[in-house]
Amino acid sequence: MAGIYIHIPFCRQACHYCDFHFSTNLSGIDSLVAAIAEEIALRKEFLLGQTVETIYFGGGTPSLLSEKQLGFLLAKIRDHFALDLKEVTLEANPDDLSEENLNNWKSLGIDRLSLGIQSFQEEVLRFYNRAHSAKEALDAISSGRKAGFEKFSIDLIYGFPHTDHSLWEKDLAEALRQDSGHISAYSLTVEPKTALGKWTEKGLFQPADEDFVAEQFEWLQEQTDKAGYIQYEISNFGKPGQFALHNTNYWKGTPYLGLGPSAHSFDGKNRGSNPSTNPGYIKSIGSGKIPFEAELSSVEDQVNDRILTGLRTVWGLSPSALDEDFGIALLESRSKEIEKLEKQGWLIWDGKILSLTKRGMLLADSIAAELFI
Repeated sequence: MAGIYIHIPFCRQACHYCDFHFSTNLSGIDSLVAAIAEEIALRKEFLLGQTVETIYFGGGTPSLLSEKQLGFLLAKIRDHFALDLKEVTLEANPDDLSEENLNNWKSLGIDRLSLGIQSFQEEVLRFYNRAHSAKEALDAISSGRKAGFEKFSIDLIYGFPHTDHSLWEKDLAEALRQDSGHISAYSLTVEPKTALGKWTEKGLFQPADEDFVAEQFEWLQEQTDKAGYIQYEISNFGKPGQFALHNTNYWKGTPYLGLGPSAHSFDGKNRGSNPSTNPGYIKSIGSGKIPFEAELSSVEDQVNDRILTGLRTVWGLSPSALDEDFGIALLESRSKEIEKLEKQGWLIWDGKILSLTKRGMLLADSIAAELFI
């Protein structure tokens, strides 16, 4: 099985925290869609005939595409890949959820909406420079349900600096009240080339300290658990049967093809990406050249990648699978580190699987690094 990710690098306006590749000049959408359609044909062999089970339109803001453009890309995928679709996801902003758009998306076979809500608080949305209002955020799930959608993901950001945790507590309470079935929550991160990064550099913005952010993460874990959500990956919480399939496959090491500028791909061993410029991407496609740059992975890279991704999930890391696939006896080579991390309350070994404790989720990357070969 495999997945396909399509990056649509356009937004109406730039969010102050975002460092993803996008453009606010919407005049190039038609050319970009045509180029992605050509890339679909050029890279039809990448997945080696594996059946595609998930398609994910991400960005940027793919909900800016017309029904015709989305349908065109889906038709191109059907022409060049074997499909047995279990899930087709569209990232959408709340301000794009018109009745017409929702009905069009449903008719195309899109069955999961990933909603970029980020906050339900007007003051926070304005600070982030989001295009939608608090009311549109509040109405998003009900509008989708009215159109017949049953699967949703809500994106939220925590760690907004404030005198207390009240804003985050209100956001999370509202998200749980909405009962979307799936929540993806990320801490507010200051990236250098963003507006937030520039304000921080000039002393105009002071990010929340690590303890403040950690407390909000722990509140997130506690409240989602009470509401019946499973933290199946550090940033992803879903009710049983409502995990996002495309994202789940990322963490389980399923191959996927990334299409569009800046999109990443993974063939099961090696990763790579497309250039992060729209003109460069379109020029390369126009000349019949695949713009993909592969990053060949050593055995050590592949093992460490497995350790990092496995520990981030509820399914954990199987040392026996590492031994079987790579000849790496992790329990022997990292026995001291594993014993220390267990004693510190960060890691659990149940005889078959290594997994992080809830506290360990706070330090996932550093814990994984201690086990790297």
